[in-house]
Amino acid sequence: MAITDIKEFAHLSDADVAELGQELDAIRRDIEESRGERDARYIRNTIRFQRTLEIGGRIVLLGSRKRPLWLLGAGMLGTAKIVENMEIGHNVMHGQWDWMNDPEIHSTGWEWDITGPSAHWKQTHNYIHHKYTNVVGMDDDVGYGLLRVTRDQRWKPFNYGNVVYNGLLSALFQWGVAAQHLEIGKVVKGRKDKALFKRQAKEVGAKVGRQVAKDYVIYPALTGKAWKSTLTANMTANLIRNVWTNAVIFCGHFPDGAEKFTKADYDNESHDEWYLRQMLGSANISGGKVMDFMTGNLSYQIEHHLFPDLPSNRLREISVRVKALCAQYDLPYTTGSLPKQYLQTWRTIAKLSLPDKYLKASADAAPETSSERRFAERRELVVDEASGRRRGLRSALRKAG
Repeated sequence: MAITDIKEFAHLSDADVAELGQELDAIRRDIEESRGERDARYIRNTIRFQRTLEIGGRIVLLGSRKRPLWLLGAGMLGTAKIVENMEIGHNVMHGQWDWMNDPEIHSTGWEWDITGPSAHWKQTHNYIHHKYTNVVGMDDDVGYGLLRVTRDQRWKPFNYGNVVYNGLLSALFQWGVAAQHLEIGKVVKGRKDKALFKRQAKEVGAKVGRQVAKDYVIYPALTGKAWKSTLTANMTANLIRNVWTNAVIFCGHFPDGAEKFTKADYDNESHDEWYLRQMLGSANISGGKVMDFMTGNLSYQIEHHLFPDLPSNRLREISVRVKALCAQYDLPYTTGSLPKQYLQTWRTIAKLSLPDKYLKASADAAPETSSERRFAERRELVVDEASGRRRGLRSALRKAG
């Protein structure tokens, strides 16, 4: 089941965790002190690239009745929407560029190209998800109130539809984002103030209205006789963005090695233990610079969760130091190709659609969930006398198979 004692699971002592925290604090200071013109140039060039790509795509769609131009325009627009959502919107709203004091790209003023209002996303994502990452019962992103992604979530007959729900969530992801902050389940159960819900629903309705008008009325109308083909191209562009965004987010949180945690572990958590939880609860995606850019640098999900407000273009260099720390403390550094991570995620979602009695691995040693109970006894981080290397969680997991 989920981890109840993160230090015991990680095979680290209090001193080890404190030392690790100091190392990570030093990385933060180094990046903050070195932010400057190259970082500002990066985000401004990214915004120019994205806007040029979007305008180009919409111009191409003037001829969308011709199949090649439809395909090209939909692809350009879908790519532009991915870049806007992931490398710009998501990261701007995290405050990664607030140090520039540029009102155009400040976290307080950015509204992204998606049906969910930015203010709602910053509450559910920046605050709740990043503070309570993978804490079952506190982080709504553990299954989004819809999917069973860990055995800590009690199985119900509803879960038979896990795979179907995930398929729908992938295709309609922006709509899921819009609905998440409304907490409709709590409203139905009478656990949320109705006046607050009505206000938030009105805000979502206004944003949805603007998005629908833009993508499905105004821009198609501007293409004249091609409006029908432009409408379908815009729908396809949104679908491309939805599926890609869903895949990247799920690869960062639900593949094997991205651990889950209990409220008991969180209750007495220190700042240094928060760091450790982020390292063990996230997973990276390998693939190179193009993959990094198209994922909004969430290919470095571990580093993003450690430092969510540091510029995304610096995560690659940060990852070198974080990986070295994992080697030093013998901690796992979970990473893999997007196909590998995504297939693991879908396997978990499919497997957990079934009652526990049909699952083979134990709840404490399943690929998707592990815990300190997987190990026979508590073992502090020690130094192997023969090799002089530390032996900790990574070695223990390897030994446990």
